[in-house]
Amino acid sequence: MAHLPLRDTRVLDVTTSIAGPYCAQILAALGADVIKVERPDTGDDARAWGPPFWNGEGTMFLSANAGKRSVGISLRDPDGREAILRLAERADVFLQSLRPGHAEELGLGPEAVRARNPRVVYCSVGAYGRVGPLSREPGYDALMQAAGGLISVTGEPGRPGVRVGASLIDQGTGTWAALGVLAALLERERTGEGVEVDVSLYETALGYLGYHLAGYLADGTVPSGEGTRFPMVAPYQVFATQDGELMIAGGNDRLFARICDVLGTPELVEDPRFRTNPDRVENRDELGRLLEERLATDTTAHWHERLTAAGVPVAPVADVADIVAAPQTAALGMLQPLSHPSIPDLRLPALPLSFDHVRAVHGSPPPAVGQHTEEILGELGYDDETIAALAARGVITR
Repeated sequence: MAHLPLRDTRVLDVTTSIAGPYCAQILAALGADVIKVERPDTGDDARAWGPPFWNGEGTMFLSANAGKRSVGISLRDPDGREAILRLAERADVFLQSLRPGHAEELGLGPEAVRARNPRVVYCSVGAYGRVGPLSREPGYDALMQAAGGLISVTGEPGRPGVRVGASLIDQGTGTWAALGVLAALLERERTGEGVEVDVSLYETALGYLGYHLAGYLADGTVPSGEGTRFPMVAPYQVFATQDGELMIAGGNDRLFARICDVLGTPELVEDPRFRTNPDRVENRDELGRLLEERLATDTTAHWHERLTAAGVPVAPVADVADIVAAPQTAALGMLQPLSHPSIPDLRLPALPLSFDHVRAVHGSPPPAVGQHTEEILGELGYDDETIAALAARGVITR
């Protein structure tokens, strides 16, 4: 049985799109009771993002909202906001990603929430961060890939940069938010007081620039797109074979020598152009041409087998269909079946995390909008008559 370190932890998830919901999904898979607050009419924006849809359900929403209970409550209505604050009184974590300043305008900012519950961990997921000249501006993953420099270092040499093809910044920010929440909960065990946690898409993007930022600060080098090539190491890139593509990582002189031995080009090891890694990086175009000439003489499977046997790190370039069918994916149990009322064959990625060799999995499928409204309001003490009246006014959906 999987460990559930957040069992008996309550999380109020007032977020939309990907970053905040992904954080809450992580916490849910770790055992937290996550209540997702959605607009009564349309729910989370991500429900409508598509195609693709899966039996009418937005796949982006499905990917970030498993394991939660959904309550449909209007934040614009005073009675709706009061219900949110009553939920916050019982919560261990209040997670919000409203546009900058909007939580405070609604009376749901950290001071208001912590006045009702001093022990709550209040986590804000923003665009540009809590302070600074851009702190009031909204943002999404692709915008932060642009503003945060990722697009400038992605793409082919000499061509315009491209967006990373997955929501790397959103999911990374969600992961940082979950880490911050866990650290804050641990701190609360020591002090008894809640902590305010701030994360933002922009800060995540800058963090991902890592060695690029360090390189610029060191010598003023402004990096640009290198395609599949790793900028500081050669050979470390995708090469074409007779029937496909293969990523080869020659991270040191020993691995380079093994690559040359397998490819039947031992003379390259002593070539002064390729003798050290800095030499190989400087002359990577010519080195890549020479290696690709040899790799083009046989198949990806052939070179994969031979290079692996020689201890060289290699990987065929896979697409999503390949990954779903891969024995390694199945062996790890990464695609979790979930019982969903409208999607009989629903499978979603489980957490990339295990405890004592047991995968951390989702406790339930993504919910419908307001699926648990009556249940959750009942837990707060609302009677059937009050719930019906709120529903009649459009304050809640059930």
